[in-house]
Amino acid sequence: QVQLVESGGGLVQAGGSLRLSCAASGRTFSTYAVGWFRQAPGREREFVAAISGSGGSTDYTDSVKGRFTVSRDNAKNTVYLRMSSLKPEDTAVYYCAARFTYYSSNYYRAKSQYDYWGQGTQVTVSS
Repeated sequence: QVQLVESGGGLVQAGGSLRLSCAASGRTFSTYAVGWFRQAPGREREFVAAISGSGGSTDYTDSVKGRFTVSRDNAKNTVYLRMSSLKPEDTAVYYCAARFTYYSSNYYRAKSQYDYWGQGTQVTVSS
């Protein structure tokens, strides 16, 4: 069982930056791949970024490539999402999710592939 807690959201002007954190419980965090998703009002939850258990493999949705960076510190059981050049369309509740994997280089893009979810953190980008 893994519990996830997101933090770091807030209100920022367009062009600004934020760093989200996803803190996980458990002693074997390196065996969990982690994804970031977001959900804007009236829209479905969508994939943003993912990182493998080892941290060596990452993936991003096209709209955030070059602006967002996902990383992790397994010693601290924490995954980060660094968001730069933020746009109003990035406004959403951001969720992290985790799933166990035997393969340290695997990452996942689909919501259905994740077993554990955090409660979400609100990111609002003003124009």
